[in-house]
Amino acid sequence: MENIDLINSFSEFKDDKLIDRVTLMAILEDVFRNALKKKYGEDDNFDIIINPDKGDLEIWRNRIVVNDGEVEDENKEISLSEAQKIEPDFEVGEDVSEEVKLFQLGRRAILALRQNLISKINEHDSTNTYKHFNELTGEIYSAEVHHVRRNVVILLDDEGNELVIPKDHQIPSDFYRKGDNIRGVIEHVELKGNKPSIILSRTSPKFLEKLFEQEIPEVFDGLINVKDAVRVPGEKAKVAVDTYDDRIDPVGACVGMKGSRIHGIVRELGNENIDVINYTTNPRLYIQRSLSPAKIVDIKLNEDKKYAEVILKPEEVSKAIGRGGHNIRLACKLTGYDIEVFRDDVQDEDVELSEFSDEIEDWVIAEFSRIGLDTAKSILELEVGDLLKRTDLEEETILNVIKILKEEFEE
Repeated sequence: MENIDLINSFSEFKDDKLIDRVTLMAILEDVFRNALKKKYGEDDNFDIIINPDKGDLEIWRNRIVVNDGEVEDENKEISLSEAQKIEPDFEVGEDVSEEVKLFQLGRRAILALRQNLISKINEHDSTNTYKHFNELTGEIYSAEVHHVRRNVVILLDDEGNELVIPKDHQIPSDFYRKGDNIRGVIEHVELKGNKPSIILSRTSPKFLEKLFEQEIPEVFDGLINVKDAVRVPGEKAKVAVDTYDDRIDPVGACVGMKGSRIHGIVRELGNENIDVINYTTNPRLYIQRSLSPAKIVDIKLNEDKKYAEVILKPEEVSKAIGRGGHNIRLACKLTGYDIEVFRDDVQDEDVELSEFSDEIEDWVIAEFSRIGLDTAKSILELEVGDLLKRTDLEEETILNVIKILKEEFEE
């Protein structure tokens, strides 16, 4: 096989991988030099001439003519009689350049050369892919679902690059079907062997920030800054926004009339409940806003320990904590403070039963609510026998609930 035939045989492969001709020629030279080293021991006396326009390649070995019987290095020296077979006028001490044809390397060397060339091209392609996606880390990217597995979803983009969404980067309510177009942020890129591993995330707070940038013009233009975002993916999120322009209401601009602007983001995130608040450097005010929609009576701060005691009316406690504790947990993340909630004047006030969800199971609370007992005092005012008759609860369960409620009022 001629040298040029080998190059042309990879033309289609080159086009598939989008490698330019010059790059392919550079890879070819490197591969051929490795083959020459294996065949002749070294390659520094070889000239490899590449014509990227024609896709042509020539290999020339340079040797010095020595007297017959004085050849010590066959790779770099040639006897006078052998040199004169190439050109009768050669004399001792002159340089001889002789073209090396591909077949002279041997069949096994040619097969190895082919494999090495494929490996080098794949390595080049993988490195370029890694660099491209590494520069996109933290940016929104979309790709099509190619395969759905139990713990990972495999995507392909328009260029045929493979991306994956591991289970912990999927929103719990997400449902994937082959052919669906999925958006997320490039969370992480690394080279595993010679293959880039590209992680797409839909649970990252950065995804929420970038959605604000895409969907809200003032954020895209830099008039409104997203200072921070925290999430319980698929459940609840809090986003703090700020602006340098006093004429702009950053929260109103992000939410839009009747939630029109934020609706698309909520839908993208599986109906995640998003609270947008005004950022402030005042820690008291920031904590107060972060616990929205709860109304706070008082806040006691320990700046050194980043600890806050928040006092609320009993009816506001459940709002501050939120369903599953999401509201207060996100407020802690957003502000950087360890926030603890305390009830104000609980001795004189009744307390909603739902506020005891951390001590009383939800199905028990639901059973009491079914018969109209929604507060602590409404249960404590009845005899155990009455509660047994009116509910489907066991006596042990009822006694345990009464114990919990009494302890609350005795504090």
